[in-house]
Amino acid sequence: MDNSIIYLDNAATSFPKPREVLEKMVEAYARLGVSPGRGGYDLATEAAELVFQTRQKLARFFCAPDPERVIFTANATDALNILIQGLIRPGDHVVSTRLEHNSVLRPLYHLREQGWIEYDLVPFDGKGYVDPQEIKRVIRPNTRLVIVCHASNVLGTVQPVAEIAGICRECGIPLLLDAAQSAGHLPINMSGWGIGAIAFTGHKALLGPSGIGGLILSPELDVRATRFGGTGIESRSLVHTQSFPHRLEAGTLNLAGIFGLSAGLDYLEQKGSGQLQQREMALIRRLYQGLSSVPGVAIYSPPPTEQSVPVLTCNIKGMDSGDVGDILDGDYGIAVRTGLHCAPFVHVDLGTDATGAVRFSPGPFNTNEDIDRAIEALAAIAAYR
Repeated sequence: MDNSIIYLDNAATSFPKPREVLEKMVEAYARLGVSPGRGGYDLATEAAELVFQTRQKLARFFCAPDPERVIFTANATDALNILIQGLIRPGDHVVSTRLEHNSVLRPLYHLREQGWIEYDLVPFDGKGYVDPQEIKRVIRPNTRLVIVCHASNVLGTVQPVAEIAGICRECGIPLLLDAAQSAGHLPINMSGWGIGAIAFTGHKALLGPSGIGGLILSPELDVRATRFGGTGIESRSLVHTQSFPHRLEAGTLNLAGIFGLSAGLDYLEQKGSGQLQQREMALIRRLYQGLSSVPGVAIYSPPPTEQSVPVLTCNIKGMDSGDVGDILDGDYGIAVRTGLHCAPFVHVDLGTDATGAVRFSPGPFNTNEDIDRAIEALAAIAAYR
């Protein structure tokens, strides 16, 4: 990584990746880069075994009951689409929130425009949290699914998932948890909380490469296949296999991505994901405290707590977020995310839909000095706005 660049956009993609992860991924792919489950020779068998071991690692990581229900996808968006389109039927109703990313909002909007479904988006409060009772209030007899992002990619707030899941269980409705921003930062107990499905991506806090993610299903959840093709099993039949995980994994898997995700999980286990999270949250608290005293800076994220992930979103009053981002990049060598962060309703409710906002998200390799330089840079920009 270029030491002159301060990368503070880890909520989009963690960067740089740990050297150990990259080396382990390349070594495994160089040795076993064949088609798992497609041949009976030793290399294919060994590759398939490493794929299954990664399913087992993920099942343990998320406290999921069955590694056969760990589905590899391209990313969290892919996983969400597979679940939403494979579970919902015409006439269904869906409950979600105004905190959601477009990876949830757009599939729901598409299905509503096709005349298939109706949905309600419950609001979040002034601190960025959803009241579980608001979700309960809008549940209908035909509600088929509840979808909630575990952590907001704009505000960094973590929702009360266990309580929401309890309401869903009482109503006999599965909860789909979008863990794109939380997986790798926070412990997730699928079995203990009673979650129906988890969608996650590998390229953020799980420290894997881009192009790999997953969908984890409870054994009770029956999701239809929406894509059909080769699976390496039951090849005589033109009917796509109904067995898991192959039902939802048509085509050749992203083997390099799976190896990289496995290496990322190993790294988190070795270093301690909780310790990494504490360190990154200390950086966010330092940033929050520093920016709180800068005249002209408006902070939208609430004060960081244990119910947060390392994200802080703010603006310089009177400036477009894109302009601020350009100055941070061009004049100070600081990379941040600006705009609407693919979460338009959050910005509508914050009143920032016209200007967007500036998002800082440190990662494992950022330092106190990085944060101090970011504070100094924003202070300088605000002074001359």
